Amino acid sequence: MKDFRKTALKNGISGEVYDRAFKGITSPDQWVLDKASYQPEFKAPVWQYFDNRVQKRAVERGKKEKEKLQPWLDKIEQRFGVNPNILLAIWSVESSYGGILDNQNVMRSVIRSLATLAYADPQRKKFGRQQLLSALKILQSGDIDESHLTGSWAGAMGHTQFIPTSYQAYAVDMDGDGKRDIWNSIPDALGTAASLLSNNGWRKGETWGYEVTIPDRKLPAGKLTIGEWEKLGVKRANGEPFPRKSDKAELKLPDGRGGPAFLMLKNFFVIKRYNNSDRYATAIGLLADQIGGAPGLVHDWKRPFTRIDSAQVEELQKLLKDKGFYKGEIDGKAGSGTRKAIEAFEKSAGVDVQGYPSLEVLELLQSQ
Repeated sequence: MKDFRKTALKNGISGEVYDRAFKGITSPDQWVLDKASYQPEFKAPVWQYFDNRVQKRAVERGKKEKEKLQPWLDKIEQRFGVNPNILLAIWSVESSYGGILDNQNVMRSVIRSLATLAYADPQRKKFGRQQLLSALKILQSGDIDESHLTGSWAGAMGHTQFIPTSYQAYAVDMDGDGKRDIWNSIPDALGTAASLLSNNGWRKGETWGYEVTIPDRKLPAGKLTIGEWEKLGVKRANGEPFPRKSDKAELKLPDGRGGPAFLMLKNFFVIKRYNNSDRYATAIGLLADQIGGAPGLVHDWKRPFTRIDSAQVEELQKLLKDKGFYKGEIDGKAGSGTRKAIEAFEKSAGVDVQGYPSLEVLELLQSQ
């Protein structure tokens, strides 16, 4: 790390800022290394990804936050042209409306986390050093002090989870207090998310995509105009007309032909600049629409079980914990830990082992 001090000074970081940032940091954070090396045993099925993000509780909380923050959301929309529902959906997915920031098990010193990646993780060495320099520049700017410079294991920071280089590129002081504080100021955090989307080509007043029905024949890949898709037999799933026939769109089938189909517009690809994943951008769009009052999907995800909502998943987790099958958090999200616990319970109950967070499993737990 002594060599890195020289690098930091060469990049304009003062010795005083560097020494203050690293005070008390004497060893890598093993938890960060464990997170960095973790490989999920299976890729989450499509329905699981969306059920954990586009759910009743997230929609209801989003509507409440919208009401509470309406004057700020109006100001942000006036400045950046980004739909407030999209910002609320990003806030929900990134940090559970800030809830994750209070979780001391997850939030770590950004400096220590990035130094760990820079010097103890060969795969992320370049990323760690680049982000560490940016984090030091954030400290030097005075936007936040080192005791509050916290983030995820990979250095994603604040309510809207910005890595340091993205923060430097897009952070804004929305509330006018002289600091770009995405940790403590919700207007700054949401304004910063809007700044990223706006700077990457967000189209004001346009949506991200449409749920559609498709004909039972091969369709072309790539982008066509909405009018061209219509001629091929693609229609809006809710039966309404498309507003603009000249918009270019790309057909996406996240769950194959048997699941929901979407025509994705320019704003979908802008959301992917936040997180380069089709699933992520689709989840943000669907959650945003429901926060805005739209109904859910016309054609739902293919699930091999009866779906339960997040409150019921919490009840399922509590019952599994009480019976000694589950050790994770009671968070209403059915991740791999919950699914393993369900499998263990099903095995002990002598039923088919499937591992689904289903109404059937919940009722079986309740009956025992």
